[in-house]
Amino acid sequence: MAERFKVIYKQGALNVIEIWVDTETGVNYLYHKDGYSGGLTPLLDRDGKPLITNVTEK
Repeated sequence: MAERFKVIYKQGALNVIEIWVDTETGVNYLYHKDGYSGGLTPLLDRDGKPLITNVTEK
């Protein structure tokens, strides 16, 4: 079974910023973690619509 989310960008070690792609929908998410707290939000374009990455079927 393939993983649902794939990390396509990562920076930092303690203060982590990552971009995740949902492999089923192609929606991009920004994940931020700092210490014991973190958050996840969809990335939006200038029109307020989610950024979509083309996902190829395996």
